[in-house]
Amino acid sequence: MLGLELVVLLGVAVLVCHAVGRRFGVAPPVLLLGAGLLLGLIPQVREAQLPPDVVLLLFLPVLLYWESLTTSSREIRTNLRGIVLMSTVLVILTAWAVAAAGHALGLPWGPAWVLGAAVAPTDATAVGVLARALPRRAVTVLRAESLVNDGTALVVYGLAVGITVGEEHLTLPHVGGLFLLAYGGGAAVGVAIAWVNMNLRRRLDDPLLGNLVMILAPFTAYLVAEFVEASGVLAVVVCGLIMAQVAPSLIRAEHRRQALAFWPLATFIINGALFVLVGVELQYAVRALGRSDLHDALIAVAVVSGVVVAVRFAFLFASAYLIRMIDRRPQQQELRISHRARVVSGFAGFRGAISLAVALSVPQTLDSGEAFPDRDFIVFVTSGVIVVTLVGQGLLLPGAVRWARFPRDTSVEEELVLAETTAAEEAFKAMPDLADELGTDPQVVERLRQEYEVHLAAVHARGSGATDDHPALRHDQDDTALRLALVAHKRATVVRLRDDRRIDDTVLRRLQAALDNEEVRLAGHAPEE
Repeated sequence: MLGLELVVLLGVAVLVCHAVGRRFGVAPPVLLLGAGLLLGLIPQVREAQLPPDVVLLLFLPVLLYWESLTTSSREIRTNLRGIVLMSTVLVILTAWAVAAAGHALGLPWGPAWVLGAAVAPTDATAVGVLARALPRRAVTVLRAESLVNDGTALVVYGLAVGITVGEEHLTLPHVGGLFLLAYGGGAAVGVAIAWVNMNLRRRLDDPLLGNLVMILAPFTAYLVAEFVEASGVLAVVVCGLIMAQVAPSLIRAEHRRQALAFWPLATFIINGALFVLVGVELQYAVRALGRSDLHDALIAVAVVSGVVVAVRFAFLFASAYLIRMIDRRPQQQELRISHRARVVSGFAGFRGAISLAVALSVPQTLDSGEAFPDRDFIVFVTSGVIVVTLVGQGLLLPGAVRWARFPRDTSVEEELVLAETTAAEEAFKAMPDLADELGTDPQVVERLRQEYEVHLAAVHARGSGATDDHPALRHDQDDTALRLALVAHKRATVVRLRDDRRIDDTVLRRLQAALDNEEVRLAGHAPEE
C-alpha cells in the first residue's frame, strides 16, 4: 500500500503548497521542498527510494518536451550565441570550479568531477516556475539555457564516472568525440523523431491516437538517443522545437484542444512531485552520513553553493565584456542588457531535478567491486545545493527583480493585438470570395459580415488602448456577458432534463461538452472582474 499512500501524500503536498503559496505570495517550490523535508521524517516515506532512471527516463523527457513546445523559437534564434555559451562553456567551467573546490575539501578528483557535473546544470522546470516575473526575453534565454545544458552536464558526468570506475580514459580526442556524438547525434535523433511524428500526425484523424503519438515522441527521442550514446536531452529539445514550429499548421484543432487539457496538468503534477521528492531525498541523505561526515558535508554545501553562484555571475559579466570587444555590430548592440538585468539572471541559476537524478545515478560500486568513493557525500551535497539555490535564490529573486526596475514588458500584448487585428481584417476581406466558393446564402453572409464589423470595432478599440466605457468595448462586454448567461441557462436546462429522466447521461455529456467549449471560448473574451 505504500505506493498508493505515497501518491496521495505527494498529491496533497502539491495541492496544499500551491494553495498556500498563492495565498501568501511565496514561491511554491520553496514550500514543496519544506513539505518534502517534513515527509522525510516518516520512515516509510524516507525508505521509498525513487530510482534515478524514473527521473531521467520518465519525468525528464516529458518536462523537457513541454518546455520546448512552449518556448519562443524566435527569441532563441535572436539570443542563440548567449544561450550556446551558457549551456556549454558555463556548464564546463562550473563543473571544473566545483570539482576543484571538492578536491580542496578532500574529495578524489573523480568523485569531485561527478559532483561538479551534478550541480553544474540549471533546471528548466525550476526556472519556468520561479522566473515568471522576468521579461519575456530573459525568461526565454534562461529556459533555453536550462534545456540544453543538461546534455553538457550528462557528458561530463558520464566521463567522470567512467574514469572513476575504470571504464573511460581521458584524452582530448576522446572527450571531443563524446561531445560531438552527444550534440550531433542528439540533434540528428531529434530531427528524425520529429519527422516521423509529423508524418504520423498528418495521417491520424483520431485525436486520441494523435496525442498518443505526441506522448510517445519525447520518450522515443530520449530512448533512441541514449541507445546510440548521444544526448537524450538534446534529442527531446530539438524534437520539441521542431514540432512547436510545424504544429500550428499541421495539428487539427480537436487534437490540440485535447493536448492542452492534458500536458499542463501532467507537467504541473510532475514538477510539484519532484520538488517534494528533493526534500525527501535530503532527509535520506542526512541519515546516510555519520556525524563527522555530516559536518564536512554541510561545509561542502555552503562552499559549492557559493562556487556555482560566483562562477555564474563571473561568467555573465566576463562573457558580456568579451563579446562587446569582439562584436561591435549595430544589431549586437541592440541585444545588450543592463548590469542590473545581468545580476537578476545570475540569481536565476536554480538547480533542480536533473541534478538530483545525476547524483542518484552514481553507481554503487567500482569495477573492482569496491564501493564508489563518497557516493553518499555527493548525493547529500547535491541535494543541499538544490535546496540552497531554490530557497535562497528563490527568495532573493523577487527583490532583485524590483531592484532591476525592468520596464513593463508589453510586447506580448502588442503582438496579440497585431495578430488578432490582422487575422480579423484579412478574414473580413476574404469573406466575399470564400462565400462565392462555398455558395453561401447571401443572408448568412450579411449576418456574418455584421458580426465581423462589430468584432473588428472592438479589436481596434482594444488596440488603441480605449477604456471599458468605449461604445465598441461596452457592446462587446454586454454581448459576451449575455451569451455566457445563456450558456449557463442552457446547461441548467439540460441537467434538469437529465434529473427528470427525460434524457440519458450520454446525451447530457455530449451537450455539456459543446456548452463547455462555447463557455471557454466566450470566457477568453470576458472582461476581468
